[in-house]
Amino acid sequence: MSADWFRRRFLPGGPVSAPRPPRPRASPVPYRRPRFLRGSGSSTSTADASRRPDSRPRPVRSPVRGRALPWNAGYAEIINAEKSEFNEDQAACGKLCIRRCEFGVEEDQEWLTLCPEEVLTGHYWALFDGHGGPAAAILAANTLHSCLRRQLEAVVDGMMTTQPPMHLSGCCVCPSDPQFVEEKGIRTEDLVIGALESAFQECDEVIGRELEASGQVGGCTALVAVSLQGKLYVANAGDSRAILVRRDEVRPLSSEFTPETERQRIQQLAFVYPELLAGEFTRLEFPRRLKGDDLGQKVLFRDHHMSGWSYKCVEKSDLKYPLIHGQGKQARLLGTLAVSRGLGDHQLRVLDTNIQLKPFLLSVPQVTVLDVDQLEPEERDVVVMATDGLWDVLSNEQVAWLVRSFLSDNREDPHSSPLGVSPKELLPREQKKAVSTPSVSSRLEVPEVIPLLLM
Repeated sequence: MSADWFRRRFLPGGPVSAPRPPRPRASPVPYRRPRFLRGSGSSTSTADASRRPDSRPRPVRSPVRGRALPWNAGYAEIINAEKSEFNEDQAACGKLCIRRCEFGVEEDQEWLTLCPEEVLTGHYWALFDGHGGPAAAILAANTLHSCLRRQLEAVVDGMMTTQPPMHLSGCCVCPSDPQFVEEKGIRTEDLVIGALESAFQECDEVIGRELEASGQVGGCTALVAVSLQGKLYVANAGDSRAILVRRDEVRPLSSEFTPETERQRIQQLAFVYPELLAGEFTRLEFPRRLKGDDLGQKVLFRDHHMSGWSYKCVEKSDLKYPLIHGQGKQARLLGTLAVSRGLGDHQLRVLDTNIQLKPFLLSVPQVTVLDVDQLEPEERDVVVMATDGLWDVLSNEQVAWLVRSFLSDNREDPHSSPLGVSPKELLPREQKKAVSTPSVSSRLEVPEVIPLLLM
């Protein structure tokens, strides 16, 4: 008999009620759709709403007429009706105003003041494909552009010169400094690439702190395009994709990062830090999961230093679950995650273990630079940015054909611009081809949300 039980049972006031479970902490950012979508409705009609959920057309949302995006870009998202309460994907776009940081007069140099005039302006578009909940994607959509602006403002003086100086302050410690910079091949665009990489890293840290403070979990991929000084920078961390559609060319502007595409990097990390696997996984790759009957047999394998294959005699440790398991869209990192780069996932662990996935995930993006001035863009050139939901069911060439067809069929549309079109009319046609056909939908997992940006 415990003292607590005695007090609850016999002391004045009667039995004490059991303590209430703690309330979940508030989300760091309230749930909402992208700012430019607010006030826009769905393309699903009342007649469509009476149909069965599996036969109704999927709703398509895009900005209302008159609410122009930068560069007259278009946006649309397709939502799987009744699949989930919240959309885990987010988007953001806007104008980047880069200001120069200057010191005041000599006696006040400890005070940093902002130059009142903008030095550079650019435009920013971003897609965030969330998983494990919408919190990380919402935070990224509301944070990454601010991180990028700060990083660009820190290097803007170097961006204004033909060649970035060794010392941002302009002082000359070594007369050969310009030569050293030139020999390294450092260009102005490298400062923007560095700013993007640092902004992704900073945003990832912010998401980690905010989610931990609010008791939430989740992560997201990030695909960002920035137009600045006559160049288009495309930064990708995850499995979303951007392409440039021209009259007779389809040019990829990003690469997907999955456990398969980054196998060697992930295996290398497990080789250097084997404790990350906690003795539960093998870092080696085999064509299939090994069985007990494979013990002692020589089988195909490859390690972190190998792009080719070799043979090894199977040992007992090789029977553990593989670090990367599955193939194609079914490939999983530590049996859990389908991407190898992104933001968030600081609290994600392998099921029923204390093994963290974050050490294997990179928040740093790969940045592709498109020189728009040298490209000599034509009237019907379009950049398409979309999450994996689109690319799972359509190839680059199919998307390009749809874009060209839409432009050809809508030459007189006043809302179709030389640099972009609203994809609201494009997506229903694409979705009919890609999902409503039973032979296709039975093979493909229909994504929850397909955000699509056209510029």
